[in-house]
Amino acid sequence: MNAQTQTGRDALSAIERLTRRVADFPAPGIQFKDLSPVLADAAGLRAVIAGLAGFAGDEIDLVAGIDARGFLLGSGVALHLGKGVLAIRKAGKLPPPVYTEAYTLEYGTACLEIPADGLDLRGVRVLVVDDVLATGGTVVAAVKLLRQAGAVPVAVAVVMELGELDGRAAIAAACGDIDVAALAPG
Repeated sequence: MNAQTQTGRDALSAIERLTRRVADFPAPGIQFKDLSPVLADAAGLRAVIAGLAGFAGDEIDLVAGIDARGFLLGSGVALHLGKGVLAIRKAGKLPPPVYTEAYTLEYGTACLEIPADGLDLRGVRVLVVDDVLATGGTVVAAVKLLRQAGAVPVAVAVVMELGELDGRAAIAAACGDIDVAALAPG
């Protein structure tokens, strides 16, 4: 989707108008961007869902939402596109067997998981959806996890990208050629 389309302009307008900015959270010098007001506003949510769906292209079979806001957004995008949705969960939330992918955070490590039984993801073309792209670690883990299950992640769509944290470069370095798109800069 081109940000210059009406859908893109509507989404960007809602994000700019409704995002709550909180100074010095979670640490001094950081301005937290809270998307809760955007998601709670019916018109804002509708614009964001349509904007994210516009990144899907024509050959998406499934939408995968990353824990936790990615679940909300991914479900809406999947409904908008007439596709199913897969929740990419934090470790320990699914019964075994699971596929697991570890990744590094500023303060340690974490894992993402998807079911290893009951779903055949081999060859399934996936749009990965999340709320914010920061350093890219969570998205890289999600893409690797989906590939581990045999899926073909073809694009990543986020509401907001914190460009100064170089998440897009981290994704390119770790995942190769995958489209990454954001509705708004952070």
